[in-house]
Amino acid sequence: MINKKTIQVLVTGGTFDKEYNYITGELYFKETHLNKMFDLGRCTLDLDVRTLMMKDSLDMTESDKHLIHHNCKNTDSKRILITHGTDTIVNTAKYLAESDLEDKTIVLTGAMIPIAFGTSSDGFFNLGSALAFVQTLPIGIYICMNGRYYNWDKVKKNRKTGYFEPI
Repeated sequence: MINKKTIQVLVTGGTFDKEYNYITGELYFKETHLNKMFDLGRCTLDLDVRTLMMKDSLDMTESDKHLIHHNCKNTDSKRILITHGTDTIVNTAKYLAESDLEDKTIVLTGAMIPIAFGTSSDGFFNLGSALAFVQTLPIGIYICMNGRYYNWDKVKKNRKTGYFEPI
């Protein structure tokens, strides 16, 4: 049973969870890497990991954002971490911020390089940073990338550099 001290982790896909087909060179989804990552990181936090979808964020619909909101709203946990594709992470954060989630701390994070690529992926670092931030930030909606957190409405993805930056 989930309690208020449990961190709810919601998986939506994104580059975080993409696999690489070495024959065709295509990226695809199989299953989330989160549980393995938490094990490798020797994480001792009380986590409840729930896979909502495995989608590229460019393919997310309003129904998908509603599903994310529904799960945020209906968990007893006050601290929520969401893995998400970086292309539309700000859109989903805005959707959540404009809803009725005034009593939760929600941190969205992603990766520019799939976890399946191993040590070249930024996903491990972003996930660890997001776990720290979701435990320490006040109520609100945040995006965590590259070791930093941003208020959801004060950040953008710089498509030329591949980094998130304040606005």
